[in-house]
Amino acid sequence: MGKEKNNKKGICYLVGAGPGDPGLLTLRAKECLESADVVVYDYLCNPDILNHAPSSAEKIYAGKKAADHAIPQEELNDLLVKLSIKGQTVVRLKGGDPYVFGRGGEEAQELRRAGVPFEIVPGISSSVAGPAYAGIPVTHRDCCSQLTIFTGHEDPTKNDSVINYSKIGKVDGTKVMLMGVGQLEKVTNQMIEGGAPKDTPVALIRWATTGRQQTLVGEIGNIVEKVNKSGFKAPAVTVFGEVVKLREQLNWFEERPLYGKKMVVTRTRTQAGELSVRLRHLGADVDEMPTIRIEPPVDLKAFGQLVQDSHKYDWIVFTSPNGVDAFFDIFFKLYKDARSIGGARIAAVGPGTQKKIESYHLSVDLLPEKYVAEGLVEKFKETEGVENQTIMLVRPETTRDIISKGLSEMGAIVDEAIAYRTVPELEDPTGAVERFNSGEIELVTFTSSSTVESFMELDLLIPDHLIMASIGPVTSETICSYGYEVDIEAQESTIQSLVESIEEYYLALQD
Repeated sequence: MGKEKNNKKGICYLVGAGPGDPGLLTLRAKECLESADVVVYDYLCNPDILNHAPSSAEKIYAGKKAADHAIPQEELNDLLVKLSIKGQTVVRLKGGDPYVFGRGGEEAQELRRAGVPFEIVPGISSSVAGPAYAGIPVTHRDCCSQLTIFTGHEDPTKNDSVINYSKIGKVDGTKVMLMGVGQLEKVTNQMIEGGAPKDTPVALIRWATTGRQQTLVGEIGNIVEKVNKSGFKAPAVTVFGEVVKLREQLNWFEERPLYGKKMVVTRTRTQAGELSVRLRHLGADVDEMPTIRIEPPVDLKAFGQLVQDSHKYDWIVFTSPNGVDAFFDIFFKLYKDARSIGGARIAAVGPGTQKKIESYHLSVDLLPEKYVAEGLVEKFKETEGVENQTIMLVRPETTRDIISKGLSEMGAIVDEAIAYRTVPELEDPTGAVERFNSGEIELVTFTSSSTVESFMELDLLIPDHLIMASIGPVTSETICSYGYEVDIEAQESTIQSLVESIEEYYLALQD
């Protein structure tokens, strides 16, 4: 018999990644990424967005910054066709919107000619999002009811420009130019020749919507001088018009307490989101660099047997959200009803673990005041005796024996259910390690001892000025064991408390 024919029909999604802030990715874009076999992405795409794709998906960098195309456009078109014809789900991830000066139309035409099914997923364009994050509405009833969007970077193979910058200078309303920093002198000179007043307000927004955002304000007659003097570089959005003056009133993003602070989050790829989002909401420039990943325990069968017998226990103690997920992943393969857990009462080491338990529609019977192992043992001592009671302790492969030892000393019968193990994260699809070694990162967060240990094993170039932020005393102790000082420690061992402590640290520096 011959080889079985692959009947899977491929498709190519031309997806807009938005202007930079991962939170501005559309829900449809996220869905496409989650289904991807291959992701072909551009320079302007925030690398953290790639984390929405399966770890098994191939990631191909297409470059596409000025004078540096990792893959020429013609070859890129051919690549999208070839990958799709193989029956793969291909996501072509493009900064902004694929049809707003993004060459998405050319790629779609090539796919159509080849008979490849495709879908366009619009993205939020930097032409409106960039000014908005700089405090500039592109329209306003008091001063502007017209918007013109144009590019400062035409096809270099054209003999003559099809853009008449002189006429654009005469047009009323707001003008927004994309990809034109290198052509700014030419563009502004022609706009002035066309009649644009030299005092027309102008703003350039670099790396718009991210913690790296920079805004330079001037007038059409002096903006080139300001750009040259400041060393302002692409990529940037340029806004011309009276609406620029509203920035004085409406600037909001750049006034956030952590604005511009470059930080690294070291949690697992699936868990980094909450901490990253909270820091980004405060204006931080966050880079996710997972140092660990979660894998099943070595003896999964033994763990499964304990889960099966969970209804026989007086107590089930969870020490982490990962343990909760591992437990119920097996539990609901064995049982269809949560009531099958029987009369077992449930204890959680902290609110994060509690929240995860409650997501499975179960209540937590015991939560300590101090969200560490010692606090949980103390809470058991305060509330009731556990002598001769059976307790299942759901924990990772490597952990301190505080809880097991403490409960056993109180007379409890403790069975340790090894739910998962943490291993070093070896993959770095977003290039986070290289960016860290550039020396620009000023703060790194640690949410467990395992993240510290794996971080230290990466042989990174750790600068003397690096601020180390710890989620609690146990993690801090691990940091100190490597010879480093802990600059920030959360008051409570929670993500919220860690973020609050980081914010307080920087606010204190401003006083």
